[in-house]
Amino acid sequence: MTIKPGEAMHDDDIANTMRAMGHPVRLNILRILAKQERGECCCADVTDELTLAQSTVSQHIKVLLDAGLIERKPRGTRNCYIVQHDRLAALGSAYSGMIAGFSPALSSLEAEPA
Repeated sequence: MTIKPGEAMHDDDIANTMRAMGHPVRLNILRILAKQERGECCCADVTDELTLAQSTVSQHIKVLLDAGLIERKPRGTRNCYIVQHDRLAALGSAYSGMIAGFSPALSSLEAEPA
């Protein structure tokens, strides 16, 4: 699922992406990958930081890959992973637009006394 810069995400894309991000371990993996100075990180590096089994980290990485949130880059016998910043930016824009679309409804709820 490649989102081009400036391209809007559809509701099913938003839901799938948010579902992939809906686990604390996957959010931690995204943070670990995003803070890498060289821009990429291998599964073993993530495993070391999270102190989880390599198989568990691999399963979470697969979910992030399938959602298009990270990309796999083969490096010799290892796979390294890179955050797809365009995808996260598109999600941020879509989420902001969705919340803005709810604003009139939220405003009327705030105006009503409890």
